[in-house]
Amino acid sequence: MAENRTLKVAIVGLGVGSTQVLPAMEKMAGIQLVAAADLRKEALDAFRAKYHGRVYDSVEKLCSDPEVDAVWISTPNQFHCQHVIIAAEHHKHVVVEKPMALSIEECEKMVAAAEKNNVKLLCGHTQSFNPAIRAMRKVVQSGELGRLCALNTWMYTDWMLRPRMPQELDVKLGGGVVYRQGPHQIDTIRLLGGGMVRSVRAMTGQWMKERPAPGYYSAYLEFEDGTPAMVVYNGYGYFDTSELTWGIGERHYTQEERVRVRRELRNREINEEAAKEAMRFGGKREGEFAHGAFGQETRERRGIQGGGHFFGITLVACERGDIRQSADGLYIYGDEGQKEVPVSGRSASRNSELQELYEAVTQNRPVYHDGRWGMATLEVCLAIMQSARERREIILTHQSPTHE
Repeated sequence: MAENRTLKVAIVGLGVGSTQVLPAMEKMAGIQLVAAADLRKEALDAFRAKYHGRVYDSVEKLCSDPEVDAVWISTPNQFHCQHVIIAAEHHKHVVVEKPMALSIEECEKMVAAAEKNNVKLLCGHTQSFNPAIRAMRKVVQSGELGRLCALNTWMYTDWMLRPRMPQELDVKLGGGVVYRQGPHQIDTIRLLGGGMVRSVRAMTGQWMKERPAPGYYSAYLEFEDGTPAMVVYNGYGYFDTSELTWGIGERHYTQEERVRVRRELRNREINEEAAKEAMRFGGKREGEFAHGAFGQETRERRGIQGGGHFFGITLVACERGDIRQSADGLYIYGDEGQKEVPVSGRSASRNSELQELYEAVTQNRPVYHDGRWGMATLEVCLAIMQSARERREIILTHQSPTHE
């Protein structure tokens, strides 16, 4: 297929996530946004008014549109499997939001549907798309610092304080931070470590009665080659790792706002449905909570051009040095001292997924974050929750190697 072909894309689900997806679709060369599907008439009306595209009230109707080449699935987690299969059976290429699905069985059905219908299946959105994370992997692969020895990543944010719908807090429907935030960290660690995780031992934490879902996890991952990795996530909004990363990160509230929101949650003073609706596409606060808003202010103030987005702090330990992110790229600590390597490229904010999809469809390039990669990431997330319940190590069986 021609490299300069226009790829006509549509989105299913005009929730909060769509407010980050749609601007990327609108601005990217080679991508034409042509349609959307949602159950909310007001959202469809807003989409038609803003993007002049076709609108549908079901996935089936949208996927029957002959002009749609690819579909971005941004529906609630419990519908990912069903909606991906519908798109694949209509011969549409697919990007599915994280988590890929709720079980390994669902993932297998999705992969089979994509392969049967010869369509591309890409699993996003995760922080392994970040240019700085990819640059870390290149340093590891170069052998500059010797073999990879250990990996660590920590993320403290205010995820549990933001407006949440019941399904976002129901583990059976893919709620809680392991399902909803785990893929960001697990994809990153798997990419850096080569993909093949052997086992998981973990614990989760549920510490806020107003939020009946896991808001914390700590996991020890061992790769097939013996490389250890520690992964920590805390979403309760007291400390924030962006304090250690030049203000660049996933912070949504200021410290003062967190105090107020926590008090309002405890006193049941927040109408969460209304607050959530305001943040969705077409709402009064659409786009206001876009990831990296605080970090963008820091970048502009400091004149920072590169570096990408911070999802907490990630440290790579090799036998002759260490690597971490800097505001502009990477700090590399070796036998000759410390040096900073600039990194360019867009941060992991849906742009990377669209670029990978475009190149896969129009240039027949491989999808690196494909269905089997997404299934392997989900397997680690599921193992974190199983290990916490059963208080034991979980051996993995569906891992996929990093595509260099």
